Amino acid sequence: MATTANIRMPDGEAAAQRKSLRIHGSIARDLGIAIVSGRYAPGQVLEGEIDASERLAISRTAYREALRMLAAKGLVESRPKTGTRVSARVKWHMLDPDVLSWFFEFEPDDALIAALFELRKIVEPEAAALAARRRDDTHLEIMQRTLSAMETHTLAVEAGRIADQEFHAALLDASGNQFLVSLTSGVGAAVAWTTIFKQRNSPLRRDPLPDHRKVFEAVAEGDPVKAHAAMTHLVDMAFLDTTRARAYAPGR
Repeated sequence: MATTANIRMPDGEAAAQRKSLRIHGSIARDLGIAIVSGRYAPGQVLEGEIDASERLAISRTAYREALRMLAAKGLVESRPKTGTRVSARVKWHMLDPDVLSWFFEFEPDDALIAALFELRKIVEPEAAALAARRRDDTHLEIMQRTLSAMETHTLAVEAGRIADQEFHAALLDASGNQFLVSLTSGVGAAVAWTTIFKQRNSPLRRDPLPDHRKVFEAVAEGDPVKAHAAMTHLVDMAFLDTTRARAYAPGR
């Protein structure tokens, strides 16, 4: 009997499915950006699938799938006879990597950036303190490797930014707290998109690698107080860099 793992779709069918995924993903992105930027306000009814599919020259299925993606992220909700409405902001999955990326597709406001770093400052210093007590050799090896990759590539390129995310992921994993670990994708997205934002807008680019090394050294030494302080400083400086980058953003 064939299993799911070894079933292969015909090339034409597989290509059609990939195209469909690209289409509804692109539609979800465009709608998502329109929602988080305020172009579509909470409570506003979105275009129906018949009108949207005709206007965009896409299938109704593709549009429907795009709305399902947005619903899974808390941005919209569909009800019989009333259509699909933009959800209240409190229902949005703000740490969803896609939602965060959509915020940073345009220029996020000061309040959102401040709130994002406020969350990081609540979570990451405590995670660093726990990591100093609970890390193992594997965590230290990953953190050391990612620091080397950040130094080699710098945060100006994707390889360096991926290494940065892996550093923070290893730190959260080293905390040994499954709830903190569950925040990995959200924290990683916050780290990545604020870095991209800084690289995109600011001509004054401070090297954050020394701050990361101080966190690593404190965790490696098993000093939770030092680790907490080092991570607090790292987040504070990243916030300062981001607010400075805001001053250079277009239209400021």
